[in-house]
Amino acid sequence: MNWTKYFFLLALTGISVTCAFGQNRFTNCSAAFLDNKMVVDEYTTQGKCIITPQAVGELTVQTANLSPEKSIPTGKIDFRIAIRDGNTQTLYSFSDATYQQIDIRKVLSRCRPGDSIVLLTCKDKFALPHNEILVKDQG
Repeated sequence: MNWTKYFFLLALTGISVTCAFGQNRFTNCSAAFLDNKMVVDEYTTQGKCIITPQAVGELTVQTANLSPEKSIPTGKIDFRIAIRDGNTQTLYSFSDATYQQIDIRKVLSRCRPGDSIVLLTCKDKFALPHNEILVKDQG
């Protein structure tokens, strides 16, 4: 028996399977929601996520059915939180915890106007293109 041929075939099969799994990244759309209302003003490349320091509600990241008329959250997913300092652009971890929802006031208590709340998905099957929420005073 030629073990080299079998080893080569097994290795090639393993590489093919690995490549196939690696191509399934970011296949599910998700968005940030505050009390089931999408935070981004429009789910396009020009969309902006802005909240005031006085915002209230439950912050979630959810898969969504998106249409031009409305966006319907369809299921909470795990996410983590970081904060980008508005002055230095330093990104630091809000906590070591993973969330499915959190009171936005807890996050905002660590933010100043000009900072951004950065949401990180925990699985690479979820696309979250609008993951940075600017904290901005009204006006």
